[in-house]
Amino acid sequence: MDKDFTLLITLGIASMLLLAAGFLLIVIRSQRKKWHLQVQMSQLKEQQQNQLIEGAVKSEEGERHRIAETLHDEVGAILSSVRLHFSNINSSQFNERDNKLHDKSKELLDEAIQKVRSISHNLHSTLLKEFGLNEAIRNFLTKTVQGSVIHVDMELDTNYLIQSPQMDISIYRIFQELINNTLKHAHPSHITVNTNVVNNIFTLDIQFDGSGLSQEQFEELRYKPDGLGLKNIQNRIILLKGNIYFEKNNPENRIRLTVPLNREL
Repeated sequence: MDKDFTLLITLGIASMLLLAAGFLLIVIRSQRKKWHLQVQMSQLKEQQQNQLIEGAVKSEEGERHRIAETLHDEVGAILSSVRLHFSNINSSQFNERDNKLHDKSKELLDEAIQKVRSISHNLHSTLLKEFGLNEAIRNFLTKTVQGSVIHVDMELDTNYLIQSPQMDISIYRIFQELINNTLKHAHPSHITVNTNVVNNIFTLDIQFDGSGLSQEQFEELRYKPDGLGLKNIQNRIILLKGNIYFEKNNPENRIRLTVPLNREL
């Protein structure tokens, strides 16, 4: 009788353990399914966000090209035509004052033509596609600070090879925006630009004196309505799967961009 009772108790405990194990297994499977669903939803949300950002970036690049072509083909052509007519003006009858005005107007017109060409080239990515990222960076810096009091040092890694066109364009646009913001807000007297590739990681370092920006300030400003340039930088960094870091020091400030290579956008 005791043996039967013990066996009954044992079977009861075993049944309860099996039920508990079964219930636990159901809970684990349910949680696993829930976790997989959350991961899928998160991936889908990230994919949709990336598609929206990619669409916005491509639209922006297309608009840049359209404006560049308009400036070059229409505005540039009109200015060149004005320059031609202006040169044919007979200034032999001008007095000293008129000659000075004529020469100054011609000088300003030539400067306007050069500015239109420079803006057109900066907006268009032809140079980048034909000669690569290093030459585009070098050309942009030369044109941007040409004739200014800013001293620029460049050390560009010649081992960097052309990646996908969209990747190089995104890196270049980020660089342009960073330099433009630096010139506008930091008022530097010296800028150093370095690039290097180590372990398939591309790094762009921009160091400068003047007023810098901390990482906390960048995170705050990029969400503000007037921080469109910083928002565009962040959108391109998301597509590149890269990172950007701002370091504010006195007297040397730094901006570092890192991008993993050997991947398609």
